[in-house]
Amino acid sequence: MPPIEPTTKGIMHLRPFTAATAYGLLVVFPTLVLVGYLLMRSAAPVSVALLLWVVMVAAVELLPVSTWAGVQVSLGFTLLTAVAIIFAPPLAGLVALLGECDPREYRREVSLVQALFNRSQVALAVMASSAVFHQLSSVGHPLTSMIPAALVATVVDYMINIGLVTTAVSVGYGDRPARIMRELLGRGQEFLISYVGLGVLGTVLAKLYHYPGVGMWSVVTVFAPLLFARQMFIRSQALQEAHQELQEREQVLRSLSNVMAEERADERTQIAAYLHDDLAQILFRLSIQVDVARKLLEKGELAEVMEQLENIRESKQDTSDRVRALIRDLHRSPLGAKGLAEALESFTDEVGRDSGVSFHRDIADIDLPAPIALLVYHIAREGLMNALKHARASDMWIAVRESGEFIELELRDNGVGFDSTAPGPEGHFGMAMMRERAQVGGGTFAVASAPGEGSTITVRFPIALLQVTPSPNVPASAAGTAARPADASRDTSGTTGPGGDGSRQTAPA
Repeated sequence: MPPIEPTTKGIMHLRPFTAATAYGLLVVFPTLVLVGYLLMRSAAPVSVALLLWVVMVAAVELLPVSTWAGVQVSLGFTLLTAVAIIFAPPLAGLVALLGECDPREYRREVSLVQALFNRSQVALAVMASSAVFHQLSSVGHPLTSMIPAALVATVVDYMINIGLVTTAVSVGYGDRPARIMRELLGRGQEFLISYVGLGVLGTVLAKLYHYPGVGMWSVVTVFAPLLFARQMFIRSQALQEAHQELQEREQVLRSLSNVMAEERADERTQIAAYLHDDLAQILFRLSIQVDVARKLLEKGELAEVMEQLENIRESKQDTSDRVRALIRDLHRSPLGAKGLAEALESFTDEVGRDSGVSFHRDIADIDLPAPIALLVYHIAREGLMNALKHARASDMWIAVRESGEFIELELRDNGVGFDSTAPGPEGHFGMAMMRERAQVGGGTFAVASAPGEGSTITVRFPIALLQVTPSPNVPASAAGTAARPADASRDTSGTTGPGGDGSRQTAPA
């Protein structure tokens, strides 16, 4: 089943007390009361066989697989299906409650509330499926009548499981339930086939267990194939994640390509303005001086003509000097004549005037290759625009410095922060585009943030790598494509659903 697995000890913690915590407690307390009440009412004995089932379920549950958004998928579905068929609902719920282990509990990676929620939602689903099965059939009936009842019970089990986990993730992360449900279910055909198969396997296991002289040996015969199935699922999941990552990279590259075209148009506009404001005026003055010299020559005023010719020579030299300066500036840095430090200062001054945010700059004068300088500028611009849009910060810090064997860009704010491990909004690639730019330059990209603690983005480029002359086949502008401020967003990591593995799921930590 899917356990919950948020960042700091899960999305359910008592300090701070969150909406997800309240939801978890609303599931935990009624479940514990219900299991206890039904056990006392049924007066069913807790046998050694029941304890063995708890141990077997726990052994399988201690080998989970992580899927989308930290959701944990276990392979105990078959065993718990058999438990729901063999035992009455209260005992089946007790086995699920005790046996639904999570390795993160022992590593203290999930809070107590979250661990209890994970166990409780599984117990509720198993008790419901057990009740449905025993209303339709029993373990003593022929297998042909047990399988349809077991399949109906399986559907009830999974719908309760998915419903509780989807609500927990939605409340904890603020994501849309429809999206979470879609990610957890994966492709419908695979879901149907896998759950039919596992439901039938659990039914056969329960029937074998019921035969005299077989008992727990039936569990042993199924346990080994389950481990094999787990390994196969891990391989399948890796392929699915790789496919999803390729799709997301394609989307990011398409966005980068569009932005690059827009930026080239902006660069042309800036160059045109430079030529118009400087060179065009000098050429116009030169044209006037030529006309004046011609008129003076017609009048025979040779002394004045010589003076105008000297002015024309000076204007020509001025024109030459400005053209050379423009060529030199453009060659030295794709950022133009300003360079990286002045460009970042100019940008922060511009956005700071209208935003009311105080910018604190610590930008060292480092001689960077032109493509890397442009990369640093665009990553910084994207990160600052992202923070202005989302962080609600009063102060922001930007630093470019040498740190050991790296050139380091650090962007920091004192805003509201966010859960950096949570899935980002669909259709936004701001953070992904910053990461892509860092990787284009051979660097690393890291984000550190938590709710209420601000955010820090750190980008590092190895100094040794920057000393290598960039390949002439890679245009500098391609390395420095920037996202529009409107696209600035938290990262949307590659998300993958269970891919129809047919496993129970628990909510993410």
